[in-house]
Amino acid sequence: MNLRDLRYLVALADTRHFGRAAEQCHVSQPTLSAQIKKLEDQLGVPLVERQPRNVTLTGPGAEVVERARRILIEVDAMTEVAKLARDPLAGSLRLGLIPTLAPYLLPLVAPKLRKELPRLRLHLYEYQTAELLRRLKDGDLDAAVLALGDDLGAFESRPLFDENFVVALPPGHRLATRNSLKPQDLDGETLLLLEDGHCLREQALAACGASRAHEPQDFRATSLETLRQMVGSGMGITLLPELATRGPFASATNPVIRPFARPQPGRRIGILWRRSSARRAAVEAVADVLEKTGRHRTG
Repeated sequence: MNLRDLRYLVALADTRHFGRAAEQCHVSQPTLSAQIKKLEDQLGVPLVERQPRNVTLTGPGAEVVERARRILIEVDAMTEVAKLARDPLAGSLRLGLIPTLAPYLLPLVAPKLRKELPRLRLHLYEYQTAELLRRLKDGDLDAAVLALGDDLGAFESRPLFDENFVVALPPGHRLATRNSLKPQDLDGETLLLLEDGHCLREQALAACGASRAHEPQDFRATSLETLRQMVGSGMGITLLPELATRGPFASATNPVIRPFARPQPGRRIGILWRRSSARRAAVEAVADVLEKTGRHRTG
């Protein structure tokens, strides 16, 4: 058994296809297939079920894959420890962000990150919360920026900044003349929300819990920009995070933006990383820039 064979097995588990796994591992399909068979012979149990155009893990195979992932994460971490002992703020860092934050925060912080951490190469990814956490756990990401919740699992966390929610209204709406709104003011309104899987959907529902606004059952948006356009066309109202209404997004379309009266509902943005990560120094350095920028823009 060797690390190469474990990487082959994990790639096969991720792709569920011998050809794609071989391509991912930069080997021929017969080579990868032979090494998986060799690993099965060594362990004495079948790890995968081979069917035409379909590969599934056996029960023992699924358990072996999970252990293999942990082993490979630790091996990669050892390599990083040796590399980063010379310069902890150099090399690559894989950073994931939620879709309701990435388009609004990254343009603000990217120039500052390049200036303050010139030797660090950031690889940026955008996923919904559940996928971010899965990829962080599996070692596909080094850190994740998202709205903090109660269950952080086995991750280290650091709060970065608080972001208020605001109400987006169609032009000429009855509430547009008010300086601020209470949740009860939204009674009877059509509340447009993101599709399931976005944490902002549940946060918006919680923020509007004291109102009798109703959600149309035939509409779910895939992005904040879709929500913004739908509100601008008069289809209903929505809640937006504050950063989505600042800078160039303040005049991107024509919804009327009104804040909530105190206490203002919102979300706490933070960064997560694995407790075993060898990239803690780089993550903390990135977090310093994110925190400073976020607090300045939402304060």
